[in-house]
Amino acid sequence: LLSSEEPPQENGIIQTTQDQHSSISPPSSTVSGAPDDEPFSTYFEEKVPIPEDVTQMFSLRKLWAFTGPGFLMSIAYLDPGNIESDLQSGAKAGFKLLWVLLGATIIGLLLQRLAARLGVVTGMHLAEVCNRQYPTVPRIILWLMVELAIIGSDMQEVIGCAIAFNLLSVGRIPLWGGVLITIIDTFVFLFLDKYGLRKLEAFFGFLITIMAVSFGYEYVMVRPDQGELLKGMFLPHCEGCGPAQMEQAVGIVGAVIMPHNIYLHSALVKSRSIDRGNKKEVKEANKYYFIESTIALFISFLINVFVVAVFAEAFYEKTNIEVNAMCNASDSPHTDLFPLDNSRLQVDIYKGGVVLGCFFGPVALYIWAIGILAAGQSSTMTGTYSGQFVMEGFLNLRWSRFARVLLTRSIAIFPTLLVAVFQDVQHLTGMNDFLNVLQSMQVGAIVPVLLRVWKIGGGVVILVVCAINMHFVVVYVTSLSSVALYVLAGFLCIAYLCFVGYLVWHCLIALGVSCLDVSCLASRMLTGHNDIYLLKDMDSDTMVERLEEEHVGGVVINSDTVRS
Repeated sequence: LLSSEEPPQENGIIQTTQDQHSSISPPSSTVSGAPDDEPFSTYFEEKVPIPEDVTQMFSLRKLWAFTGPGFLMSIAYLDPGNIESDLQSGAKAGFKLLWVLLGATIIGLLLQRLAARLGVVTGMHLAEVCNRQYPTVPRIILWLMVELAIIGSDMQEVIGCAIAFNLLSVGRIPLWGGVLITIIDTFVFLFLDKYGLRKLEAFFGFLITIMAVSFGYEYVMVRPDQGELLKGMFLPHCEGCGPAQMEQAVGIVGAVIMPHNIYLHSALVKSRSIDRGNKKEVKEANKYYFIESTIALFISFLINVFVVAVFAEAFYEKTNIEVNAMCNASDSPHTDLFPLDNSRLQVDIYKGGVVLGCFFGPVALYIWAIGILAAGQSSTMTGTYSGQFVMEGFLNLRWSRFARVLLTRSIAIFPTLLVAVFQDVQHLTGMNDFLNVLQSMQVGAIVPVLLRVWKIGGGVVILVVCAINMHFVVVYVTSLSSVALYVLAGFLCIAYLCFVGYLVWHCLIALGVSCLDVSCLASRMLTGHNDIYLLKDMDSDTMVERLEEEHVGGVVINSDTVRS
């Protein structure tokens, strides 16, 4: 298994001698959707070369070469669902929940770090590893969970784009028209990366810059209290908070930790030319990817803080009657959105733009809409990438690029289009609560990214995130006041927890916790795969060193077994 005259091949993975360690060809299809002679194209047609620089411990040229995947990944932290969670946090709790946003972002960085390491060390993304490590039924369940998370996120992104077009056109473009315009993203996506991988990554960087400038403008214009901002960010407290604020805190975590983004990041890191047989190159790649991800998530965190701070300073504890009076004074056509009562202001992406326009002028509204549009456009495209990688990895699906993108986008576009045609903007934005719950239920799909060094720490983090999201689901279902839904939610929660427990058990066995394994034979029958093939393109000593140092979850085996 460790050496062969012929290129190693197993389960459709073919290692070529030219690029044996840096790439893995797509697995052979079990579901054929394209002719055999049709070229199979992916994000990895072009690999970015890494410059040689052996004289420096840190090289800006190398960091620049590795820059790209982390920023594409960070867009998921800036999608319209996150923006809506931010503005509601500020309007309902002021600055008091900024520390929750900071903590959730740090947890997200740790999970993204694990995903990137998995992709670098194994040369496969998380969906491909799950395909080889789990039996058919758990694998299909995992795939469905991730697909549901992608659909929920994608629908939020489409909703955000439609609302942005409606605001920018002063209502002339109806919501269904905005959804139809967003379909153009599909075809833009089909041709955009033909211009080169680095140009594609630069385009996403440009969209992030638009968001930073747009929401940064709102931040400077509102001039929030910096002392209260720093206090809310670094002092974990929530004085005077009630159920609404606690629910919002849970919603922040659910909006930030999205499982499909873990799968996406583990795939994006394969776009760099790395010799996986070279221990130094692997360590170096992990180092630079971590630095790049930290910078990217720091920028996304600042943008999220901008949104929270704007609504915390300007609209915290504001009542509908106050906002109605300001909108009347500014001759806003949206005054009817705010009833003449003393109830607290309830905002969403649409109302958020309207109240900014009422208080700070039309320019604030349009700049807000531009930021939302950039967030929606960029996240719909990265969501499409996620859908492709997940389908290819879990199902060994070998379809043409057009078919893959069309299917992925259609799943989200058509349900949203139906709602946009038959409902108004209030119902469309109200879908976000349901979609957040849908995504919260899928967070258990990140369990397979656990590493050996995170046997305890990583497990605790993931279980805490699961518990928080389960609480969010329970609160949402309780608010619906339906006994039938209570019963259904109870069964789903039990099934969900059992499946997450199975994933944790299976992962810990793969990480070497032998006391959980009935026997070696039973474990092999359970997985149906031999873990050694993932790293079989190295000599035994190198493999042992790499396993001991990198500790990749789901592919780690006992060192004595490797040597034998």
